[in-house]
Amino acid sequence: MNARTLIASFSLDVHCLKASSSSSGSNYYSKRKPSFSCFAGSKLGISCQGFHVLLLSSSSKMRRLGQGKVRADYFKSDQSCDVVGSAPQAKDNIILHKEDGKDWQDFPKRWVIVILCFSAFLLCNMDRVNMSIAILPMSAEYHWNPATVGLIQSSFFWGYLLTQIAGGIWADTVGGKQVLAFGVVWWSVATILTPVAAKLGLPFLLVVRAFMGIGEGVAMPAMNNILSKWIPVSERSRSLALVYSGMYLGSVTGLAFSPLLIHTYGWPSVFYSFGSLGTIWIAVWLNKAYSSPLEDPHIHPEEKKLIVGNEPPKLPIKAIPWGLILSKPPVWALITSHFCHNWGTFILLTWMPTYYNQVLKFNLTESGLFCVLPWLTMAFSANLGGWIADTLVSKGLSVTMVRKIMQTIGFLGPAFFLTQLSHVDSPATAVLCMACSQGTDAFSQSGLYSNHQDIAPRYSGVLLGLSNTAGVLAGVLGTAATGYILQHGSWDDVFKVSVGLYLVGTLIWNLFSTGEKIVD
Repeated sequence: MNARTLIASFSLDVHCLKASSSSSGSNYYSKRKPSFSCFAGSKLGISCQGFHVLLLSSSSKMRRLGQGKVRADYFKSDQSCDVVGSAPQAKDNIILHKEDGKDWQDFPKRWVIVILCFSAFLLCNMDRVNMSIAILPMSAEYHWNPATVGLIQSSFFWGYLLTQIAGGIWADTVGGKQVLAFGVVWWSVATILTPVAAKLGLPFLLVVRAFMGIGEGVAMPAMNNILSKWIPVSERSRSLALVYSGMYLGSVTGLAFSPLLIHTYGWPSVFYSFGSLGTIWIAVWLNKAYSSPLEDPHIHPEEKKLIVGNEPPKLPIKAIPWGLILSKPPVWALITSHFCHNWGTFILLTWMPTYYNQVLKFNLTESGLFCVLPWLTMAFSANLGGWIADTLVSKGLSVTMVRKIMQTIGFLGPAFFLTQLSHVDSPATAVLCMACSQGTDAFSQSGLYSNHQDIAPRYSGVLLGLSNTAGVLAGVLGTAATGYILQHGSWDDVFKVSVGLYLVGTLIWNLFSTGEKIVD
């Protein structure tokens, strides 16, 4: 029987079989409607998701599947293609040729979500840190004193504070996709409006910076909600580390390019160029992202099974069990530790260029370039810490112990290196201390920042909103207090406060935190 007769005699079903991305190594089927194309002689070509299948008129080995059905298999590596039809006398060979350029379709959808969240946080910190560079020429142009600069820097946190809990509730009840999209659009518009507001006057600038904080305030709860639904516990630390390293690389990008843009086009160009990038991200996000794998019509069933397991879908959250959540000591340990951690982190985020300029005597360009090094260190060490944490969990160490180890490094490392700044005698050593401080700080991504999904996965958005509210309060108070301290004291006094809070956080975290689920 030749290939043309074969088509006429029975209908074909083509099934592509590829290795699952799950750790179990099981296989999954993906049914695709075959497309036909003719070749020389009596050959028939069938395309099946990444393959060309040729039916030839010579004899072949065929395996019977049942009454009136035959099966021919071709195996190459971990892939195969089945051709099933009701032709008991078929004797045709099957040859597969893999098409190039199709492998991207097999990339795990959960890691597409992680990469999109990473890029959102890249933009988030680009739009945030540009003010820490632009504030230098802006303060010279508008004659702002250190207290006013501190007020402007802290105004971002006014809006950021308002939307932490609200963003968590919104994400947990509506879905993280919509909330994160809202946040990116909102802060991008506020970024673009910043130069206009500065020209209108200080009150307008404070309002726009607070509006920018509103948009960025919902980002972390929304992201936490999304990843709690998309990422299994075995990949939790490294996925969060990758997303948060987007923040660090955003700081690197913002601090590296801001001085160049300012020198070439003036300080307003930083806000116009960075803010406009949000339009590109939102177009991709709305097309590719879903709040959970259960809502994604394109995710493969095997990957969905890997993520959600065999548990039946849970009812949507309609009410937040505030009493239950707030009655748990690990929740308060998380909230307190987040405050202690963010005091030092936000001071370095907003004041580091000023420190380099005033203390180390770097010019504007040098301040921006040297500020890049600590953030590069954080991007590297965050992902290193995530890999270490997931490896320790996979080897049987309890999640509780892993979280305590990682966060202890995230507290004591920065505390040690900040104490060394008062003893250094060269700018290079000071920059090294800053880099080491920030690098060890990034281990917190596998500590307290992963803990929300551990202890309350269904309410991880709300829980991060709670703890990050405390963290934002630390940013508001710490950033403003730094300006006040510098008017009446020194940078050594600024660092002593941070070190003291790091030590308090270490004690509370190791006494009361846990990695076990406490709220279902």
